[in-house]
Amino acid sequence: MPRPVVRMLAVATVALASAFGVHAAPAQEGVIHYTTGESKYPFSPAVRAGNTVYLSGQIGLDASGLGKDFETQARLAMDNIMSAAKLAGMGPENIAKCTVMLGDMKNWEAFNTIYRTYFQAGKFPARSAFGVTGLALGAALEVECIGYVTTPATSH
Repeated sequence: MPRPVVRMLAVATVALASAFGVHAAPAQEGVIHYTTGESKYPFSPAVRAGNTVYLSGQIGLDASGLGKDFETQARLAMDNIMSAAKLAGMGPENIAKCTVMLGDMKNWEAFNTIYRTYFQAGKFPARSAFGVTGLALGAALEVECIGYVTTPATSH
């Protein structure tokens, strides 16, 4: 298509969008790292690039260590994901995609039972799950997610 035609189409699209009250959200510039302070691990729990938020992989770990069984670790991992999301101003409704790494695929259904409680029924994120041969600190699972926000970026 000749350049003048492409330009005319672009101008017409913007004019129509304005006429119908449709406005593009301004692009967010830069990368923002959300942290909770000093960590002994070399990663941020959440990083925002534009309107996309990347939540680092979380395992079933709290101040006392790894959870004692799979179910406890699964709840802790999901709690940690939700805490990371909150740092970036997100809730579960903003999470678009999750990846779940399981040390034993036999725990897939047990994880699904716990995972369902963190999201509104019928509005689950897209998700992948796969078995792995090892995870950090000997964890039974790890969960990482990607979310989307439209609010202005603020750094922490």
